[in-house]
Amino acid sequence: MEDHSRVDSNLLVNRLRTAERGALAALVSLQRNDGHFCGELEGDSILQSEYLLMKWAIGQERAPMVDGRAADEILGQISSYLRTQQRPDGGWGQYPGSAADLSSTVKGYFALKLAGDQANSPHMMRAAECVRAMGGAEHCNSFTNFYLAALGQIPWSAVPTIPPEVVYLPRWFGFHLSKVSAWSRTMILPLAIASALRPTREISPGLGIDELFLDQRERARLYRRSDGSRVWRGMFGAIDRALKIAERLGGSPWRSRAIADAFDWIMRRASQDHPAPTNGLGAIFPPMVYVQIVMYALGIDRDDPRVVRAETDLDAFFIEEGGMIHIQPCFSPVWDTGIALYAMNDCGLDAHNLSAARAASWLVRKECVFRGDWADNCTTETPGGGWFFEYENGWYPDCDDTAMVAMALIRTGGVAAQAAARRGVAWILAMQNDDGGWAAFDRTRDRPILECVPFADHNAMQDPSCPDITGRVLECLAWHGMRVGDTAVDRAIAYIKSTQESEGCFFGRWGVNYIYGTWQSVIGPIRCGVSQREPWIMQAGDWIRSIQQSDGAFGESADSYIDPSLKGKGVATASQTAWAAMILQAVFGDHDESLERALDWLAQTQLTASDAVDSTRNPDGDPPGSWCELEFTGTGFPRVFYLRYHLYRLYFPLMAIGRFLQARKIDAQRSQNGAVDSKATAAPLAGCVNAS
Repeated sequence: MEDHSRVDSNLLVNRLRTAERGALAALVSLQRNDGHFCGELEGDSILQSEYLLMKWAIGQERAPMVDGRAADEILGQISSYLRTQQRPDGGWGQYPGSAADLSSTVKGYFALKLAGDQANSPHMMRAAECVRAMGGAEHCNSFTNFYLAALGQIPWSAVPTIPPEVVYLPRWFGFHLSKVSAWSRTMILPLAIASALRPTREISPGLGIDELFLDQRERARLYRRSDGSRVWRGMFGAIDRALKIAERLGGSPWRSRAIADAFDWIMRRASQDHPAPTNGLGAIFPPMVYVQIVMYALGIDRDDPRVVRAETDLDAFFIEEGGMIHIQPCFSPVWDTGIALYAMNDCGLDAHNLSAARAASWLVRKECVFRGDWADNCTTETPGGGWFFEYENGWYPDCDDTAMVAMALIRTGGVAAQAAARRGVAWILAMQNDDGGWAAFDRTRDRPILECVPFADHNAMQDPSCPDITGRVLECLAWHGMRVGDTAVDRAIAYIKSTQESEGCFFGRWGVNYIYGTWQSVIGPIRCGVSQREPWIMQAGDWIRSIQQSDGAFGESADSYIDPSLKGKGVATASQTAWAAMILQAVFGDHDESLERALDWLAQTQLTASDAVDSTRNPDGDPPGSWCELEFTGTGFPRVFYLRYHLYRLYFPLMAIGRFLQARKIDAQRSQNGAVDSKATAAPLAGCVNAS
């Protein structure tokens, strides 16, 4: 790394105090009336294109929307936004700067053609050429083929067969629903019903996409993936062919009952009236779309309350701006509120602060004690007590949100908050996997065979342990007094160490990518008492130093999920610079030069009052005190789907700045008390002044 002049520490502290005040004011200005935070959650073009294709598949492209608005106007606004997402090369991609994605481009082209765009229009010709250059529409993934089959562009033989009888598989069976990821679980049964009923909307040939296929023979075949084990791929391909023969013969004698029971499974998890209410199946976009197609295929009238609810819940994801509509994949209020409160804690705020107290009170009310699907893999004595990601999703609390909320609540203080936090930790401990790590939604284990089934090309059929969630859980456990020597902590640390990359970094399953993974994987163990001088910790810190950019910032593109040589490389972002700064402080202490340079970059790039009214500096219209960040630094499914959390650019820099200033405050206090060397202990204690 190049030699750089050192930042003046005293000037930096003063600048960061100003930055902290500005960022806190910006954050509080975004707090909702009931105390929670919820920033926009931005995905890619498939949210628009799949919604449009779904409306055509169920014949609602012209029927009024559930709220009475004209469908052609609403779908026209969605189509307009979809056009803005097209790349100069004609394709659509997964995040800004990514290569064009075949399935995204096919869906974007098809949706716009249905919207009335002519195939000989320049933008459509570029899209078609892009598809052909990538091998043709016959190579689309299974989720895209589902829409193509529903609209008569390919036969259902090209879609993986999922018999609805899977609802009857015994628990010991390797493909029981409890063994796949929670998000796959909510998609499998809707797709299974559709696979059995095969609803097909016939459209005029002129609206079809024949021109996107290069090999018509392959058009009718299940796409043969080349990744993974050839043996297992071949075996599952043979099973799929056998299932298709069985489908042609009418399925099993229990087919009608299986469809009914599968639909009942879906409805119980999509009910607002259940003891575990939810805003739609899984409270996320894909299954909420599939459910509408399933209810259409079952012949349920559109004025049925279940259909009305399904439409209302999905359309709530709309964001209308500038005469266009784009769609969020879900809402993130518990996640945003937990992190925002934790950032406030790092700035020294607790229950005595009104904003922090209101956020904590809202989170306490969102505690989920219902025994949902997660209970299938736990003992009957395991109590509920976690938090989910969205506004309502009682069947699916997750370990990541629960850890985030539980450590924010214990630091904020208050009887109710601390009691809820302790229940959350008890639940988390029961969710620890046999390998010592934690997964997102279930107590589970790695089953690579599941990634070989034809349906698994979303690259996330399972939900095994990952180092980033495990590290956050350790950070949470540390705030609750658990340290090295506790069995759960020791097992988790051993798991994290086993996942370290040769360079010293860690994979980020839920954030982009190795910067995120290293941030979570290192700080938790240090907080639990692992020495910063342990070789594996030092190696992680040295890797972070090695990727720092010349101006002090950090950035990493999601391209690193595809090309490992791009680890830690990318456009500088506020959120990733904040993550790296927190690593540097935890490993090297708060007087580290690289840390000071990273924080100086954050101070210099913070939006001022004049920036806030400059659309080039502040295209999202954030308040002064925030940062501009257009890149996607959140991960849904690696290699498949990525996210831009619009609050990441605010609360993570605030968190990093707050930790630094609190550590410097502790240093000053120790110096006044005659401490000889505070640097050795400042790092693990940074931000811990509110421990209860």
